[in-house]
Amino acid sequence: MINDIIKDAKERMEKSVESLRSQMSKVRTGRAHPSILDSVMVNYYGVDTPLKQLANITTEDSRTLALTLFDKSSTQAVEKAILTSDLGLNPASAGAVIRIPLPPLTEERRRDLVKIVRAEAEQARVAVRNIRRDANNDLKELLKEKEITEDEEHSAEDDVQKLTDTYVKKIDESLKAKEQDLMEV
Repeated sequence: MINDIIKDAKERMEKSVESLRSQMSKVRTGRAHPSILDSVMVNYYGVDTPLKQLANITTEDSRTLALTLFDKSSTQAVEKAILTSDLGLNPASAGAVIRIPLPPLTEERRRDLVKIVRAEAEQARVAVRNIRRDANNDLKELLKEKEITEDEEHSAEDDVQKLTDTYVKKIDESLKAKEQDLMEV
């Protein structure tokens, strides 16, 4: 009973940390990375389609992405989708390949990105704390129904707190690494 609650809390906390890492990977650093374009949706024959389903995305060099389209007739739609995305990128079409040069980040933009990343990390911390609260409420419910003793409840709450501390530390480590990555010139 107690082990199930702790196991569920651990799985949910792990998902929160993975979600944070996924969100952070979308925040652009100075280097080109194909995941930057993960959020771009292209209107392809009237259907919003993820860009990665329409093209092979590769890194040409540290500041350039190259898209090789599967259907060359979708070139204009892909360029329009990249231009209208909030990424601030300008694609340049060269036949079957679209090149996307990444402009260098300004100091001010880097600071803005750090603020965004910190906000994402705080949301992840809140999610982990909410999971802790849910687990503790489940333990209190078991105590109320006299399925566990007070000692077992306190011990389990300590385990949940240790789990929370572990995942908050993982969030902080991810944040620190991303901040360093963003501020690196």
